Amino acid sequence: MNTLSAHNNTRRDFLKNATRATAGLSVLSGITIPYVHAQGDDTVRAALIGCGGRGAGAASNSMSVGNASIRLVAMADVQKDRLNAAHEALSQKHPDKMSVSEDAKFIGFDAYKQAVDMLKPGDVAIFATPPAFRWVHFKYAIEKGVNIFMEKPLAVDGPTAKRMLELNEEAKKKGLKVAVGLMCRHCKIRKELYNRVQDGAIGDLVLARAYRMQAPVASCFSKRRPEETPELIWQIQRFHSFLWASGGAYSDFFIHNIDEACWMKNDWPVEAQASGGRTDRGEYVDQNFDHYSVEYTWKDGSKFFFEGRNITGCRNEFSTTIHGTKGSAIVSSAGHLPARSAIFKGQRRNSEETVWRGESPEPNPYQLEWDDFLHAIRNNESYNEMERGVQASLVTSMGRMAAHTGQIITYDQMLNCPHEFAPDVDKLTLDSPAPIREDANGRYPVPLPGVNRDREYAAPA
Repeated sequence: MNTLSAHNNTRRDFLKNATRATAGLSVLSGITIPYVHAQGDDTVRAALIGCGGRGAGAASNSMSVGNASIRLVAMADVQKDRLNAAHEALSQKHPDKMSVSEDAKFIGFDAYKQAVDMLKPGDVAIFATPPAFRWVHFKYAIEKGVNIFMEKPLAVDGPTAKRMLELNEEAKKKGLKVAVGLMCRHCKIRKELYNRVQDGAIGDLVLARAYRMQAPVASCFSKRRPEETPELIWQIQRFHSFLWASGGAYSDFFIHNIDEACWMKNDWPVEAQASGGRTDRGEYVDQNFDHYSVEYTWKDGSKFFFEGRNITGCRNEFSTTIHGTKGSAIVSSAGHLPARSAIFKGQRRNSEETVWRGESPEPNPYQLEWDDFLHAIRNNESYNEMERGVQASLVTSMGRMAAHTGQIITYDQMLNCPHEFAPDVDKLTLDSPAPIREDANGRYPVPLPGVNRDREYAAPA
């Protein structure tokens, strides 16, 4: 459902239930026929649900795992042109592992069911739609007994966080493997840093600092909706602009820095206070702030400061640093890859005081997470990242809500807050109204500190 193109499809264009192929065939006339397990074959089949850039990237990583027999057999999205673009790109890059025929391309809000139905127990469903749909797809995959890879965040409010945790209990009972796209946790250099920090290399961790300051990214800022595009489809296209769909830019992008800082602390914050705002909304109608400043507090009283910004023409920084009683460390210095992690005797990045530095070149963590996931599937090893994925999502939402409401928000308050942004997201159809509606000027409710004291915006229309 992750798409940025205009919606031009009608109901007649939407594919109905696909015919299920029962035998593997070769490519005929340029059309790839779905691959089917032969007797004794251990090939893992995969279905991609959400064919945007991250979805296509995850599918590509899955097919790049060395010594692993995996094939993509189905794809689903709400936009046909978005799906076809991803299919073309993946076919060019992985022609020997693509088995998605025309009747295995599914379009619409129920497309995820049709794609998952192409799988057998033990196969993999890749969920990379806007986060609002995560619990809906997770539930169906559990029912079908397939393993799951899902992108972050996993939830954007308390009710959906609880729902994901409850569903995960069913996944664990079935022994399903569940992977979450917080790929930095699979970075070998960061793992080595974590082990050294836990062994006391910098003493007690008393402070963490993280920055993701950049120009506006992806669809976080949006101008007025084109009249010819249905409002629901437009909000899904521009999902980073809407809290119900993604938790906004804060949840969707800042989660990585927040997660890796908490990983190094080996704890989750108990509360957050924050400030934030929008310097100039101009013609933009979305719900995001362009700057956030958050103070998280861990239960031992130590602090974690996060700074997020999406403004053109400012200094950029994308890093995470931790400070201890005996030294400090770089967790990441310039994005996700390479981390360039290092440990120092003092509190400054002084090369003369370097205690340890990660080796280079560094393997790509986007690939490593898939290497680890498929290894677990192949060897039937226990593998479930859901709980910490939900916790990271919840802590991220906690900081966002603290900024939007101007209140101190605790972990327990965030988890138990009854407000759900899109309570009927599982019932959406192409004819449904959007979970939040534009006003007469084409604008959407914006969180205002001191005004929205209990929740981040007015109840959905």
